[in-house]
Amino acid sequence: MNDSTKKPIINCHAHIFKGEHVPPYLAKTFVPWPFYRLLNTPLILKLYKRSVKDNNEKYQDPYVEKKRNKVIRRIKLQRNKLLNGILSLIGFIVTYHTLFIIFEWLSLVFSPENNDVIKYGLLLQEWLESIYLLYPLKNIFIKTALVAILVLFFKSGRNLIWFILRKTLKFFSVLPGKMTKDLLDRYLLLGRFTLYKDQKRIFSVLESQYPPGSKFIVLPMDMEYMGAGKLDAKSSYKHQMQEIASIKEKGKYKNEILPFVFAEPRRIREEKDHLKFTFDKGKVTLQDCFIKEYIEDKKFNGFKIYPALGYYPFDEALLPLWKYAADRGIPIMTHCIKGTIFYRGKKEKEWDVHPIFKEVVNLENDIYEPLLLPQTKNKDFSLNFTHPLNYLVLLKEELLRILVDQCSDEIKSLFGYKDLNTPLTYNLSHLKICFAHFGGEDQWNKYLEFDRYRYSNELIKEPETGINFLYRLDNKFSWKKLEDCWKYVDWYSIICSMMLQHENVYADISYILHDEQIFPLLRQTINHTKLGKKVLFGTDFYVVRNHAAEKNLVAATTGNLTVEEFDIIARDNPAKFLS
Repeated sequence: MNDSTKKPIINCHAHIFKGEHVPPYLAKTFVPWPFYRLLNTPLILKLYKRSVKDNNEKYQDPYVEKKRNKVIRRIKLQRNKLLNGILSLIGFIVTYHTLFIIFEWLSLVFSPENNDVIKYGLLLQEWLESIYLLYPLKNIFIKTALVAILVLFFKSGRNLIWFILRKTLKFFSVLPGKMTKDLLDRYLLLGRFTLYKDQKRIFSVLESQYPPGSKFIVLPMDMEYMGAGKLDAKSSYKHQMQEIASIKEKGKYKNEILPFVFAEPRRIREEKDHLKFTFDKGKVTLQDCFIKEYIEDKKFNGFKIYPALGYYPFDEALLPLWKYAADRGIPIMTHCIKGTIFYRGKKEKEWDVHPIFKEVVNLENDIYEPLLLPQTKNKDFSLNFTHPLNYLVLLKEELLRILVDQCSDEIKSLFGYKDLNTPLTYNLSHLKICFAHFGGEDQWNKYLEFDRYRYSNELIKEPETGINFLYRLDNKFSWKKLEDCWKYVDWYSIICSMMLQHENVYADISYILHDEQIFPLLRQTINHTKLGKKVLFGTDFYVVRNHAAEKNLVAATTGNLTVEEFDIIARDNPAKFLS
């Protein structure tokens, strides 16, 4: 089939928000107080803009002439063996002394008695001084100057000392860790795209890398409640949405952009005009409010949620919105991967246990207690909000009934609740959800590695249904199965099972596309008779840019899939998801 007769390519996962839309203290929990306040987003973006401006001056006179003269001087120096020898000797002496200066300073922080590296380093220093092979420096200013000279002028010496410290001291071997590196990469990304004056310019960069007629689901971010500081009024979520609305309402991109509305339960509770509704016989009707304006008047195409920011997807404030969306087939995109954007505030006491799920205390006597969530660090306990099993509370009537029992009379009336033993009159089993990032590439690898774990083989043994989360073989409800799945089962298996069991559950492959190791399993998933109809193409522009450029991702995807496979996930399935 000719491309002109096919449905358009739809990238189901893209971002165009600016650095100004990100809270100032994103480094909170990564960097100790008060240093995270110094490493704040506005300052970094300002410095980035300044560095770019300075960099651009390289291509203007008189900078070009100065740079040329500098290169000529360097070439002359390299050819002068005498000067080179002198500089090498100076570099060796500075590096040699600096190493022992650093051991002295470390001994003030780490006790030599508890650290053999520092202990023997100091003993070696004493011996070298005693035989006049090391000059005994006493002046702190001279010591500081030597360290500064090494850092500024002798790259090879600087790298050698850093290598020794990372290899010998555990404290340095973890600095910076993977999550910290990811955060720094995120700062660089924000800096790169904050150079554009508005979101329209960022969207134009995305759109220009695809064939004419391609469309893009654009996902805003509401990060004002993540405990990382407040935003300026001009950088607020509402300002971000107004900018996106202007792109959709007029101009050359109005037919290409498919924006979603971010649903934040804390905003719904705080701002009375954010979500207002009435309902009759389980049918929700929106009244004049922010969400009605963007969904019904401005014709935005769906909802976006990001539970890692500090809430469950089944938060009571969201339930009327999910009933409204389910009955109208409005899609919901939810974040489902471990990442660097998560709640930065203090862990609440009620987060110590899961609101719905239980774990076995005494299996013989059938005694269960609320499922304990013992994680203490933000990056760890935020994954409890992201866990895909949380969506069973929405999709499975049995679990939704337990949730509604804990809710207000209004919510009970909305779903036609009678009691815990009677099915709800109205439920959310038809909710249209897409699990963004398909759980993450690490979970795909976990699925492949768990070759002996029973639950991870259910997709093979039961290709039509996958894992039965709630019932044992004797058809009795089992909290134990849910507990086991929560603690031990990979997210790929969980998401695929939910896609098999619910007609309107999808998953996109955004972000994980940068890892080409996923493609064998991806092809297997696409060619599954039922799962293949639920996989969506997306890239996570521009967040994935640190791993691969947009054109690179598209080329890798089309290169690893057949034309038919790519058309299924990039043309056919997205059209159905958005219908």
